Amino acid sequence: MAFCFAKCTTFITFVAILTIIQTMEQLLQYVWKHKILPLSDLATTDGRDVEIIDPGLHNRNSGPDFFNAKLRIGETMWVGNVEIHEHSKDWFRHGHDTDPAYDNVVLHVVEDDDCNVTNSRGEFIPQIKLSVPMTVTLNYKELLTADAYPPCYRLVPSLTSLTIHSWMASLQTERLERKTQDIAQRAARVNGSWEDAYFVTLARNYGFGINGDAFEHWAFNVPLNQVAHHRDDIFQVEAIFLGQAGLLDINAIPDKYQAAALNDGYFAKIKNEYEYLAHKFSLTPIDRTMWKFLRLRPQNFPHIRISQLATLYHERKTSLSQLVECKTVDDLKRNLSTHVTEYWATHYTFGSESAHNNKSLSPFSINLLMINTAIPMLFAYGRHTGNEALCDRAFDLLEQLKAEDNHIIRMWKQCGLKVQNAGDSQALIQLKNEYCDRKDCLRCRFGYEYLKRK
Repeated sequence: MAFCFAKCTTFITFVAILTIIQTMEQLLQYVWKHKILPLSDLATTDGRDVEIIDPGLHNRNSGPDFFNAKLRIGETMWVGNVEIHEHSKDWFRHGHDTDPAYDNVVLHVVEDDDCNVTNSRGEFIPQIKLSVPMTVTLNYKELLTADAYPPCYRLVPSLTSLTIHSWMASLQTERLERKTQDIAQRAARVNGSWEDAYFVTLARNYGFGINGDAFEHWAFNVPLNQVAHHRDDIFQVEAIFLGQAGLLDINAIPDKYQAAALNDGYFAKIKNEYEYLAHKFSLTPIDRTMWKFLRLRPQNFPHIRISQLATLYHERKTSLSQLVECKTVDDLKRNLSTHVTEYWATHYTFGSESAHNNKSLSPFSINLLMINTAIPMLFAYGRHTGNEALCDRAFDLLEQLKAEDNHIIRMWKQCGLKVQNAGDSQALIQLKNEYCDRKDCLRCRFGYEYLKRK
């Protein structure tokens, strides 16, 4: 089986080797965190025995590398912070000797003890010399320079079910947490309205990747407070939606259809309606050139997606309260199901007629919207309101949904991983995007199993 997306070039391999050199300090942190220690007893550079009771909490922000470590140095029990460097002199290069934030460091761990170190009070800091085992270094080099992708694929079939499931559960939570941050940022942009943030999130995912940015920009530019006054009139809702998208500009219509559009009664009618509402509410459309049409299937044209959203909004299915009431997958499907208005049942753009089709969302599209919009919104709103039941429901719904089928999921299946539901597929997308692509094997549990191989 071939797992390689593309062979590594000589340049990429060279960069990977440089990365190994630059991350020696990270490897030392890894060895300390997982207590991959030599068989001989540890001792400080001045001869005192050292026992590591708890390596501490790994700190990935500013400050010492590990907080609240518990150590026995000589006859004394210490609780404090630990700093790790490749060379002792790095303590001074980084300015820790003058920074009070490092005064609570009780142990300095180095590979090369080339000097003594002191804190901002002039007190000497105990040091121990710790080396990265050769097997760890070689295994890490393999991961960074492997031609295959993912580089740990040989190990995957030998992993225990407990290792796989516990890691995928964590990855699933990570992915929902990341989406929660995105939703919270959208809520902040709309003055804390989670109702509007749901609409923006839904709109973004109606772009299905290609037009995601354009749809999000458009949704922020739709004045929902004003549209709400006209919610019962689908024609006026669609006029505002299409107008704010810049799609009622004659120049937004392909040249070959412009003449037909000008003789199209619906185009003239909806354009006039938008101009009236735009004047009433002081509206300004987004730049029409934001929309991408190249290699886009007609059913994914912005006109079609916006008409579907207009119907969804008109039927009050974009309401956050309606979403929260959804308890099952079938509830979500009903809530997200929609269709186009009458005109778009026979058109893909203005002036271009097509066979009659209500252009309802496909089951595939609804599945993606449930995974990428509805479920993350339930989780995010549950976190925002402190409603753990909503968060639990989000996990339950993911486990009930069919897994996504894309190149990422197929890659992991080739490696030997079973992908049983959408929770699994979301976890594996998170694994590739946030760990494999970034070569962040030191934070990956699969990477941990690979690194500790003999």
